[in-house]
Amino acid sequence: MPGTVTSERVDGALAGIEHRWLAHRDGLPALELDLAGLAPALRALKERAGFESATFVTAVDRLPRVPRFELVHQLFSLAHNERVRLHTPLAEKENAPSCTELWPGAAYMERECYDMFGIRFEGHVGLKRLLMPEEFEHHPLRKDFPHQGIEPDRLYREWDKKRRAEWHPEAAR
Repeated sequence: MPGTVTSERVDGALAGIEHRWLAHRDGLPALELDLAGLAPALRALKERAGFESATFVTAVDRLPRVPRFELVHQLFSLAHNERVRLHTPLAEKENAPSCTELWPGAAYMERECYDMFGIRFEGHVGLKRLLMPEEFEHHPLRKDFPHQGIEPDRLYREWDKKRRAEWHPEAAR
């Protein structure tokens, strides 16, 4: 039987860090905290509450709401068999603290968040696009991104032309 997050354990770990509990949306306990409290909260939840794994790091574009983005971290405690989700409002030009020092596996999740939403993570040493080409100037999961795409074949055609020019049949052997 899965455990449930005890608010006492999480609140104890977050003592001195401003946070508030949110109503359960999907059965998972969730907290909201401001950007200044995010890094200390992540560290406290790992070190004092035993959340040793970052299940995901993603964002939600809340356009036209201000602040525009909601950064979402979901953490898992293997020892307690519990999960908790952290929601952090984030303005369009604000940078979020990276959690890769605590959970190195979150590096790809932060890269995807940067690639799809344009959210930058301070302290992330390899922050670059993950899915889209580096030359792509847009972020496809933003609400203002056109559904039909932006010149969908242009980058591919340029890449293919370069690839064909550099291709050597003897290298394919």
